[in-house]
Amino acid sequence: MVINGLQKLTLLDFPGRTACTVFTGGCNFRCPFCHNASLVLRAEEQPFMPEEDFFAFLKKRQGLLDGVCITGGEPTLRPDLPDFMRKIKYLGYSVKLDTNGYRPEILEKIISEGLADYVAMDIKSSPSRYGIVAGIPDLDIGPIRQSVSELMECRVPFEFRTTVVDELHEPEDFEEIGRWLKGAPQYFVQCFKDSGDIISDGFSAPGRWKLDKIVEILDRYVFSVQLRGVD
Repeated sequence: MVINGLQKLTLLDFPGRTACTVFTGGCNFRCPFCHNASLVLRAEEQPFMPEEDFFAFLKKRQGLLDGVCITGGEPTLRPDLPDFMRKIKYLGYSVKLDTNGYRPEILEKIISEGLADYVAMDIKSSPSRYGIVAGIPDLDIGPIRQSVSELMECRVPFEFRTTVVDELHEPEDFEEIGRWLKGAPQYFVQCFKDSGDIISDGFSAPGRWKLDKIVEILDRYVFSVQLRGVD
């Protein structure tokens, strides 16, 4: 596994777990508001952590950490992801996978083999605007729909989440999303923040009124809707 970053402790990223976060490089989307632009566009230029060093770190943290988050970029692009997750599980850690859902065959393999204890899938926008917000205007969202269906079977705990950008999202988008994801157990509405490492400039956080309206809409379709990253 090519490891491009390690956050040694997070109390927020993995619900119910004290965890670390592993970052992988590369992505099949080009979301203009992406906050990890260097990992997406210049992964080969980023620092590299040898896999053996990472597992040495995990062995030292046994009893202190109980989870590992794998994020990106897009981790499912890595052919050795299942084996990497298997090694983490062998050490007794729970594993959370962050994904954009565009490789449903990999997601299905991971779930069927019990390699993920929690999955967080990004929902970029409504189906009618998905490609625009993902930075791939002609995007075929068929694979996204397959991943949604896979998660909705509820074989593993999961969440859907959307990072709301003022210039890219309107409450009306979430009427369409709500109808699409009706019956989902939980949905997190996240507020865009400029990390300083954005693919494109010119984006801003939505006002609280917009976030509250989005939550109100989704609440009609999803069992639990929560705001995340709002001061």
